[in-house]
Amino acid sequence: MLRDRRLLAWAVHLLTALGAVVGVWCLVAIHEGRYRSAFFGMTVAVLIDAVDGPLARLARVKEVVPTLDGSKLDDLVDYLNYVVVPVIFIHAAQLLPASVSTWILPFPLLASAYRFCDVSAKTPDHFFTGFPSYWNILAFYFYAGKTPLWFNAAFTVFASIMVLVPIKYVYPGRTRTLRPLTISLGILWGVAVLIILWQFPDPSRSLVGWSLLYPAYYTALSFALHWRELRGGGDTSSRVRTLPS
Repeated sequence: MLRDRRLLAWAVHLLTALGAVVGVWCLVAIHEGRYRSAFFGMTVAVLIDAVDGPLARLARVKEVVPTLDGSKLDDLVDYLNYVVVPVIFIHAAQLLPASVSTWILPFPLLASAYRFCDVSAKTPDHFFTGFPSYWNILAFYFYAGKTPLWFNAAFTVFASIMVLVPIKYVYPGRTRTLRPLTISLGILWGVAVLIILWQFPDPSRSLVGWSLLYPAYYTALSFALHWRELRGGGDTSSRVRTLPS
C-alpha cells in the first residue's frame, strides 16, 4: 500500500517535471518559426499546471515523498513556461519595436524572477500577490490581436511593474469567491483560445475580441476583492470562508 502511494506521488512529480520538457519543445518550435505549435505547447503546459496541484494534494505528495520539494519543482517549471518561453516568443515573433526589444525583455524576466522567489507570492487565502506573470497570455494577445508594437512595449513595461505591486489577484482554481463561475468562464475561454489557435495565422478578430472578456472579468474580480479587503481592513479569506467551495 505504501509503495503504491509512493509510486502515485512520484508519478505526480513526473507530470510536473514534464512541463519543463514541454517548455523546451516550445522553445524549439519558436526557433523554427512554428508559432502555432509553440502556442499549443504553451496550452499543454497550462493544462499540466492546472491538474498537477490537485493531483499532488490528492496523492499527499508532501507526506509520501518528503525528500522532494514539489512546490520548488512547480515554480521552476512555471518560470520556464509562463515567463521564459513567452518572452522568447515575443522577441522572436518581433512583437516589440526592434530598437527597444532587447532593452524591454529583461523587465518581465527580472520582475517575475523576484516575485517567484517571494514568500508572499501566494497568500494563505489563495490569491497571487502582484500580476501573476501570465506572459503567455500577453504574448498570445499581442500576436493574435496584431496590436501595435508601441502598445506591446508599453504594456510589457506596465505589466512588469504590476508584478511587483502587491495587489492580490484571483487564483482561478482555489480562490473561493465566485470560484464555480471563474472556472466555468475559464473553460469557455480556453475553448475560444483553442479555436483561435486553430485559425492561426489569421484568426477571427471578433472572436479574439470576445475572448478578452474573461481576462477583463478576472482583472475586475481581482481588483474588486483587493479593494474590498483594503476598505474592510481584514483578511479576504475571512470573507470567503462561508461561500460554497
